[in-house]
Amino acid sequence: MPKLPREFYQQEDVVSVAKQLLGKMLFTNIEGVLTGGIITETEAYDGVVDKACHAYGGRNTNRTVTMFLAGGVTYVYLCYGIHHLLNVVSGKEGNPQAVLIRAIEPTLGIETMLLRRKMEKLAPRITAGPGALSQALGIGKQLNAKSLSADEIWIEEFTNYQETEIVATTRIGVAYAEEHALWPFRFYVKGNKFVSKPNS
Repeated sequence: MPKLPREFYQQEDVVSVAKQLLGKMLFTNIEGVLTGGIITETEAYDGVVDKACHAYGGRNTNRTVTMFLAGGVTYVYLCYGIHHLLNVVSGKEGNPQAVLIRAIEPTLGIETMLLRRKMEKLAPRITAGPGALSQALGIGKQLNAKSLSADEIWIEEFTNYQETEIVATTRIGVAYAEEHALWPFRFYVKGNKFVSKPNS
């Protein structure tokens, strides 16, 4: 399938982008080893107006500078000093929106993913949750600020879900964002087992 065009990422509505990414295929090529799967869960972060977003209020730091680039690059950061989390930067340059990729349904390179996750057999937890996903796909800081049409990491067309197939709920781990923690900016494919908890 073709890689998503740059225009896809430069749409201004980050919530729409987060929903449209469901059903697309995310791939990595780490030292010649291909791994990937279907995106099943995302979270939208709406830039300077969103208290849950790293760039809230226009915070432009060494960490968040990548978010201010034009959409179509990765934003990878370390969470709690242990997990690398993969975000897709969206929108126009200077408007720091991003979509956190929270889960995929693995389709390619499953043996490699099992090794990276130190798991014996395939189970949803292999790629359900953003830390698990990055570990399985070999994503670390080396993939920060990469073009999403690069040879190391990219997203391809695959399928589109209807609104009725998507659950919208509150984001996970953003209690500090006060009233913005209640925004229904987490999206996942209804009934898919490769989705992080809690899911309804």
